[in-house]
Amino acid sequence: MNRVISRSFLLLISIAFIFSLTIFPISFNSVYSQPANSLITEVRGVWLTNVASGVLFVPWGIERAIHQLAQLNFNTIYPVVWNRGTTFYHSSYAKRFTGLKTQPFLDFMNGGNDVLTKIVTLAKNQNMSVIPWFEYGFMTPTNSALAKLHPEWLTSSTKVVNFVYENLPEEINNGITKQLSWLNPLHPQVQKFILGLILEVVENYDVNGIQIDDHFGMPVQFGYDKFTVNLYKQEHLGKSPPDDFFDKKWMRWRANKITNFMVQINQEVKKIKPNVRISLSPNSQSFSYKYYLQDWDTWINNNLVDELILQVYRDNIKAFITEIEKPTVQSAINKIPVSIGISTGTLANPVEIEKVKEQVQIVRNHKFTGMSFFYWESLWGYISPESPQTRRNAFLEMFTNRT
Repeated sequence: MNRVISRSFLLLISIAFIFSLTIFPISFNSVYSQPANSLITEVRGVWLTNVASGVLFVPWGIERAIHQLAQLNFNTIYPVVWNRGTTFYHSSYAKRFTGLKTQPFLDFMNGGNDVLTKIVTLAKNQNMSVIPWFEYGFMTPTNSALAKLHPEWLTSSTKVVNFVYENLPEEINNGITKQLSWLNPLHPQVQKFILGLILEVVENYDVNGIQIDDHFGMPVQFGYDKFTVNLYKQEHLGKSPPDDFFDKKWMRWRANKITNFMVQINQEVKKIKPNVRISLSPNSQSFSYKYYLQDWDTWINNNLVDELILQVYRDNIKAFITEIEKPTVQSAINKIPVSIGISTGTLANPVEIEKVKEQVQIVRNHKFTGMSFFYWESLWGYISPESPQTRRNAFLEMFTNRT
């Protein structure tokens, strides 16, 4: 879920979104759905992001999106609430630290109305689950107000790293050092800030859960900031961290600190609303741990996560099946609901609908709880390989009724 975008490009995306709905008006005449009180047995979700998508920035875009998703028998929405150093809801807590109560352009385009309130209200009316998504995790733009006002919160590396790895996120390469910074997940003030945002959403909105994803960790080359080095020395008889950031004990020490923070998140969230789901949408365990120190297998084994949606964005079917059949995934199935994140491509390069259908069937054949699609704008965009109506009909064939 890579996400670097300029404001000017965002405006162009919004215009394109309006254009698409003008040329391809939405028709629901042939769409059937069961009563809204049906019990959900299969997760059919979609991520709503602000990156390369205009749905949140068009005043009537959210209404159309939720109505359309409901009519096509989707049942879960993961709307972004934390991205690029700003919130996508009205946050008095964030304002104390950044001076901004919400993303300014979002607020302007929605007439000052709280977007998350709108999403929750509309989705609940359609009996859809809403699980706000803290998309950027500990990542923030280097030029964000958060990074500039609190430089002591940032972690750092000793060198620029160039990994060679399949589907490697851009930000874990040298992009981090140029455009993006990383909040230190071990720093108590950072933990207080992130936890405060999560609890604010849980307490103030009628949501079914909250979701963190692959950026809720620390890139393995980080941890050489002053705070972390001093903390390590305190716990290792004055010794400095190894220069080799892949040192197994150094990796485990940092990963355990992040796991301890997950314990705190779980405890505090459940105090407020015991039934709220803590959802996680990571990459594979091996990738997550090696490159982000995110040990989600341990999180699941220690009952810190209620739902796993594994990002399996693979064009190759063999590679797709290999990912979902890994031992850590199969182990997770025995403990919590596990769904699979399926890529529908980007706005500019959507995945062919037949490939999407094939992956959905594979997920069902493997008895997962369901699936979620990344992301809304590419489900049936106006430059898709097929017409928007053809793609919508395909989803209706996959989701013939409410579950």
